[in-house]
Amino acid sequence: MGLLADIYPWVKALHIMAVISWMAGLFYLPRLFVYHAEKVGQIKGADPLFQTMELKLLRVIMNPAMIVAWVAGLMLVLTPGIVDWSAVWPWAKGGSVLAMTWFHMWLGLRRKDFAAGQNKLTGRQFRMMNEVPTVLMLVIVLSVVVKF
Repeated sequence: MGLLADIYPWVKALHIMAVISWMAGLFYLPRLFVYHAEKVGQIKGADPLFQTMELKLLRVIMNPAMIVAWVAGLMLVLTPGIVDWSAVWPWAKGGSVLAMTWFHMWLGLRRKDFAAGQNKLTGRQFRMMNEVPTVLMLVIVLSVVVKF
């Protein structure tokens, strides 16, 4: 059936591991922003500590995980016979993955705001944004598993 079909289980496993790592970062980075926004004026030395943690999380874990998730996901999509493009689910998943990627980029911009000392969002606002990946994850998982 071809190379993509032969390596499909391995690519799928890699995709799942990358998505788990990416999601962990998408859940944790906004939580760091909550504490950063709320504690930076209260605890001496908190700002550089939070900035280091946020930068390492984004660059060392989240960015590579997102790239691997995308590459493996595209390989899965290109595997013949896997996706029924006449169904709704691949389009719902694709739209949600694009939204997840936008959210990732938005978080990167918020990290730059903190680094420049220009954060304008409150801990409460970051808490609300922390729900975005949860909603998107629900749509993605239900799309793939239930195939609505």
